[in-house]
Amino acid sequence: MSLSKNHIKLITSLSQKKYRQKHKLFVVEGVKVVQEFLNSSYELDIVFSSDTNFSSTNKFIKVTDQELKKISSLKNPNKVLAIFKIPNQINPIMGGLILVLDSINDPGNLGTIIRLCDWFGIEQLVCSNETVDCFNSKVVQASMGSLTRVAVSYLDLKKYLQNASVPIFVADMDGLDVYKTKLPDSALLVLGNEANGISDEIKQLVTTKITIPRFGAIQQTESLNVATASAILLSEFRR
Repeated sequence: MSLSKNHIKLITSLSQKKYRQKHKLFVVEGVKVVQEFLNSSYELDIVFSSDTNFSSTNKFIKVTDQELKKISSLKNPNKVLAIFKIPNQINPIMGGLILVLDSINDPGNLGTIIRLCDWFGIEQLVCSNETVDCFNSKVVQASMGSLTRVAVSYLDLKKYLQNASVPIFVADMDGLDVYKTKLPDSALLVLGNEANGISDEIKQLVTTKITIPRFGAIQQTESLNVATASAILLSEFRR
């Protein structure tokens, strides 16, 4: 079997969320990341590669480097592109530390946050329905395989938080100093949109507002990048 026009059409369509949802498929690129997904519970649909090391699967199609450039979304394609099936969403279980995202828009931020969850042992990431799709190719690339170890759920955030059985912490500029606040092992930690922060209806449901204090002498920095804030706050919760 060789790369066909139908393959190219399908791969191109998967750059859009509506077609990922329609076909229940998403794209993964790069040797390391594809290998992570092959070693996980994700089900492979098809793999295109100029590297015969991936030929052990019967869903392998050999392509040239030029053909790979035609189907890749990367400026410098890395030997392999694979299509995997989107699994059914698993409803999150209340318990332990869960990170909650309210309308995160940037794919790079979400991918980095997924990596941080993996690093800090956060197995569940809950996202509002308005948050960028975790199967967006830019998110998948930025997560560097960590998506295989972090369960991402999309749901009505207000309803989810209303039924919370653990404390709800929210990152807010007017919150308590995180370095001086006692943090529990089981909690929901909510971070908000890059430009607008936490929505008002979500703020009304929180137990405690926490902030990362500024130490600069002038203190004119408006805010931290949401992924950077996630790293600091998760580190403090784990400490």
